[in-house]
Amino acid sequence: MERPRALISVWEKKGIVKFAKSLSEMGWIIVSTGGTSLKLRESGIIVTDVSEITNHPEILDGRVKTLHPAVHGGILARRENSNDMKILNELKYGAIDLVCVNLYPFENVAAQKPPVSDDILIEMIDIGGPTMIRSAAKNNKDVIIATNQSQYDSIINELTKSNGKSSGINTLMRKKLALEAFQSTAAYDIVVSNELENRFINHQMPMKIQITSDVGKELRYGENPHQPASFYPSNAIEASGLAATLQHGGKELSFNNYLDLDGALRIAKGLIIDIDNEYSHGCVIIKHTNPCGVAIDKHQSKAWENALASDPESAFGCVIAFTTIVEKETAELIGNHFFECIIAPGFDEAALDILSIKKNRRMLTINDLSARKDELRIRQIEGGWVVQIQGPPNIDWSTAKCVTKRSTNEDEILLAKFGCTVLSEIKSNSVALVSKTDTGMATVGIGPGQTSRVEAVHIAARRAGPQAAESMMISDAFFPFKDGIEAANKIGVKTIIQPGGSIRDQEVIDAANEYGMSMIFTNKRLFLH
Repeated sequence: MERPRALISVWEKKGIVKFAKSLSEMGWIIVSTGGTSLKLRESGIIVTDVSEITNHPEILDGRVKTLHPAVHGGILARRENSNDMKILNELKYGAIDLVCVNLYPFENVAAQKPPVSDDILIEMIDIGGPTMIRSAAKNNKDVIIATNQSQYDSIINELTKSNGKSSGINTLMRKKLALEAFQSTAAYDIVVSNELENRFINHQMPMKIQITSDVGKELRYGENPHQPASFYPSNAIEASGLAATLQHGGKELSFNNYLDLDGALRIAKGLIIDIDNEYSHGCVIIKHTNPCGVAIDKHQSKAWENALASDPESAFGCVIAFTTIVEKETAELIGNHFFECIIAPGFDEAALDILSIKKNRRMLTINDLSARKDELRIRQIEGGWVVQIQGPPNIDWSTAKCVTKRSTNEDEILLAKFGCTVLSEIKSNSVALVSKTDTGMATVGIGPGQTSRVEAVHIAARRAGPQAAESMMISDAFFPFKDGIEAANKIGVKTIIQPGGSIRDQEVIDAANEYGMSMIFTNKRLFLH
């Protein structure tokens, strides 16, 4: 009986010596190429070069090594097909029973700074590797396909049970390995396609949406208990965002937790742009993806107190984000307040101990809390997807214009910047009331997601109560009528920030002048649907 053959050709060589040695000790013939062959030989493993079975040297600086009928015939031949096996025998090609391949590190090279040249990057597009993977996966009934180190031990364990016979790998396992193989080449092709589109075409928007992910993590349920749900991390080189958090205590995150944490992070990352040396701490309180309160302050504890004061009723069962490491004093002030999660760049040991006293609280450390940037955001709709560039408000305040008799000062502009950052992540139509505090800035009332802008003003006013007096009102879109200005005047608003652009702008400006308000047109709408 012929000894089984394994073709091993990998770029990432971690674990490969142990894998190949185990196969060799079970009587397998090891066929290999280039650097893999060299490493295995250095480890004392007997190796047959691919060129020995193809009777053809590697050519074109290694571009062509395994693209040969002796290789792919050996992989694709159907063992139960007599004609296939007859052809192999006539051509003196041996069957290949296991293929172990991982691919050139295209993504790693593409991510290098400064960027490598197109010529260098092109050489990182693997040809022979994906071809062998696809051939082996297609013929999984007869060929075992391994594409990553995590599979090596389970393959060896099953082969050991069958004294090294490839038949020891059952049908279910073969199909699972084949599926993982096809998924690996699909993800690889998407990375290549996206990177080359950026380099060759460089459109602001992609020609096609092509995304790939890491293995999904099943969640307890979706938005409601009857809905199955999972979280799929990006398969980028380095995990980021919510995929890169370290959870301290509590049960697994839910679907709704992920959405709320995402909303909290977007505002927190926006605040980092507004935070300076004077206001170094930011706090965001989220409920059902909308902020209840947001504050920046010289002191973290005050940022928490002021954010909570904006809407303490809605903040029951909230998600909280801090832009700085959570301090003991802040944790003590949070006390018994009911929250689902806190996310921050870290936690003082004492703060973590205090916050962990109550059961099921989840504290998450995120290491990459950096200022928000413009990014591609994708949403699925019936029949397809809509895509847009989304990021911080990016308002050019040098072109913003005060349109009223009463002017604004530099401090009000700073407050407006803070308010616009918050408002840009509130569901439209919305308004936010913001004020200066003793040591920072904070929302005092938020009117989110209303079909009527006047109604949004009324909600914000009710939540602000007496704090509405002397506040600044930020609107995500223009006021179509003066009734919104009239409502703002009744609660004591002194400054209004809005994009402008209504056919009744003059009517609105006249109303602001009548009530002694200042009004700035930013020329930028901040809708969030």
